[in-house]
Amino acid sequence: MKFTKMQGAGNDYVYVNCFEEKVENAGEAAKFISDRHFGIGSDGLVLICPSDIADFRMEMYNADGTQAEMCGNASRCVGKYVHDRGLTDKTTVTLETLAGIKILELHLGSGGDVETVTVNMGAPQLTPSEIPVNAEGDSFIDREVTVDGKAYKVTCVSMGNPHAVTLVDSVDAIEIEKIGPKFENHEIFPARTNTEFIELVDKNTIKMRVWERGAGETLACGTGACGAMAACNLLGHIGDVAKVELIGGTLEIRWDKEENSVYMTGPAKFVFDGTIEI
Repeated sequence: MKFTKMQGAGNDYVYVNCFEEKVENAGEAAKFISDRHFGIGSDGLVLICPSDIADFRMEMYNADGTQAEMCGNASRCVGKYVHDRGLTDKTTVTLETLAGIKILELHLGSGGDVETVTVNMGAPQLTPSEIPVNAEGDSFIDREVTVDGKAYKVTCVSMGNPHAVTLVDSVDAIEIEKIGPKFENHEIFPARTNTEFIELVDKNTIKMRVWERGAGETLACGTGACGAMAACNLLGHIGDVAKVELIGGTLEIRWDKEENSVYMTGPAKFVFDGTIEI
């Protein structure tokens, strides 16, 4: 199987052009491919497929083989792939995902290749049943959740996939390998959750570490950055535009309140191409 490894702010996935390749049992393939010792090494597997309702369709599988609804960093990389590899000459691309159709605006560099991509991530979903969170009420904002015997103030948002955002004094001090799985598998989250530990730098900047559902700690999470920005905005910590600093790089997030859409802008880069037997 031919593949391309790409990364967006350090969130690395293996991409397969399914206009040319066919991947059987993608979940099992993702587990093998993602293994950083016996496989290629990645946060998961992304299939770039034909679509009947958009320009392209993205299928995404986590490192543990589970299928995910959406990934912001991966969607940017898909945009770069389809343009720079000649599958389209458009600079506005529609992408079908399990979280709906996303619109990608491709920003080209001087050489004509894609350098950054802006993704319309849609509206933040705050209704507990839609996130999902096992809770009553119209939203789950700044509510107390006890995890491993400690109380955390948590705001829950869906950006097509579930996010639990919690403010901490220092993201560097968090023992994320210990607490991350406890959040992910907490009984309040029936579909598990991604967890964003955030530190406020100033009124325009958030520092974040993320524990992704099915992947563990990753260097970046686009949907998580959007969810964290929305949560901080709802809590009055930041305005409608913010930079989110992650281990792998910085993403710019803007919440257009008039149309109720969150826009994410960030880099997308090729790492290498290869072939592998699966």
